[in-house]
Amino acid sequence: MSFRSLLSAVIACMLAATIGLVVPTVTAAPAEAAGDKVSARKLLRQLPVRYETNKGYDRSKFRHWIDTGDKDVCDTREEVLIAEAVRTPRVRASTCAISGGKWRSKYDRRTTTNPSTFDIDHLVPLKEAWASGAKKWTKNTRKRFANDLRYKHSLIAVSASSNRSKGSREPHQWMPPNRSYRCTYVKQWIAVKWRWKMSVNTKEKRYLNARLDKCKSVQVLKPARATVTLRSTSTSSGSTDQRSAPWNQPGPDLDCSDIRKKVRVYPPDYHRLDADGDGWGCESYG
Repeated sequence: MSFRSLLSAVIACMLAATIGLVVPTVTAAPAEAAGDKVSARKLLRQLPVRYETNKGYDRSKFRHWIDTGDKDVCDTREEVLIAEAVRTPRVRASTCAISGGKWRSKYDRRTTTNPSTFDIDHLVPLKEAWASGAKKWTKNTRKRFANDLRYKHSLIAVSASSNRSKGSREPHQWMPPNRSYRCTYVKQWIAVKWRWKMSVNTKEKRYLNARLDKCKSVQVLKPARATVTLRSTSTSSGSTDQRSAPWNQPGPDLDCSDIRKKVRVYPPDYHRLDADGDGWGCESYG
């Protein structure tokens, strides 16, 4: 049983006696978390270093806040709020409406009794995930990443203001105002990236290593590797090198209606055919 599933189940039992207000029973997800501690530095060494680009990113490509399969009415956002409450909330079984709880934001130590003032943050932001490998994932893999309840550090309930301040920035661009949480944040960032087989860029890796040098402990809960499925890159043009093809050369402007097939596109993409930056153009013809 995953951490969040176990905690939610405990909450359900505690509230079962509350008239009309209970937490829907949470069916345990298949166990994925490895559970042991591991050096974040070791995980960081295993992350590939690559140039990253957000080209083609759109938040709608990550379907999130869904019922993750336990059919308990509560969606991912609500599951995280229930699991991370520092005071047990009341949850209406028919709608998963949450009230009466209390939450504390680890990013800035703010507290609230109104869950609508808190966001559920993807510790590694969706836009960052896209640049770090998710642009090559299938839709289903992106959906599973966006709703990852199987590793407890993937999603975190924080104040809306701190989440908006963070945006999609990397650790060298933004760190939690709560200084005591910064080492934990860096270690969890590395662990989530390792779980989902993401890359880091050179500046990001350098900063993460420097931050770990300042931490008393570099140990972090070891995640299990997530199953990552890549989109098919098959094309009717086969494996032939297309660098010399007209669409990879300067000249009269071409668009997909001229080419009418899925093609391999190489930088600098003279004809702007590769809309999502994955190396393929005119994918609607694939």
